[in-house]
Amino acid sequence: MRVLRLTIEYEGTDLVGWQRQAEGISVQGLLEDALAAFEGGAVTVHGAGRTDAGVHALAQVASVSLTASHEAGAIQRGLNAVLPPAVRVVSVEDAPPGFHARFDATGKVYEYRIVNAPFISAFLVRHAWHVPQPLDVDAMREAAGALVGRHDFATFQGAGSDVRDTIRTIESIEWKGQPGAAGNAAPLTVTLTADGFLRHMVRSIVGTLVEVGVGRWPAAEVAAILASRDRARAGRTAPPQGLFLVRVRY
Repeated sequence: MRVLRLTIEYEGTDLVGWQRQAEGISVQGLLEDALAAFEGGAVTVHGAGRTDAGVHALAQVASVSLTASHEAGAIQRGLNAVLPPAVRVVSVEDAPPGFHARFDATGKVYEYRIVNAPFISAFLVRHAWHVPQPLDVDAMREAAGALVGRHDFATFQGAGSDVRDTIRTIESIEWKGQPGAAGNAAPLTVTLTADGFLRHMVRSIVGTLVEVGVGRWPAAEVAAILASRDRARAGRTAPPQGLFLVRVRY
């Protein structure tokens, strides 16, 4: 058996997410079905993270064990020939024995995009959250500072998760851009780097920061919200279309 490491990008609007499900089109399902043609039988593809329906990826990482002897470049070309245009295999390479895309990962980088303007361009609507109310970005930056470091992020974990350890370390939260006057302006982006993320964690954090931005809470309230470990204290879960998995660290 050989282990392959795949780097994949996908536009998640019409997908049910990474994980194969009983209904709907998943990235994992598409890759497993395509790789089965090389292997001559069923295969299991492991992703570095389980992105949700509607979430995008610029560099998702996956691992798979195969007996097929095809050259890595040929596998990449073959996969891209049969996968839908919304899913592209950026690279395929032989990995060390035992490599596992999920368990060997040491961190991830996510980016969330917000269009803060009276309207959103038709060319951005699938890739950003439209927030028409004016945002106080300085207050959002200040509030985000309370989340950097090692904390219990149970407050920002979505329902349905079976994860028991909710302690994570956010290494940085970086902002780029400003609210735009036009709907086709470059989105306001927030990039979060951490050793790991809980289910819906980025989207819950962004939703909470937007509540600060529109004036519902002062920036200092976010520290208390984090300490409460109560999901009901935090803001809404931001919609999926603004979220991008940017990088997986090994």
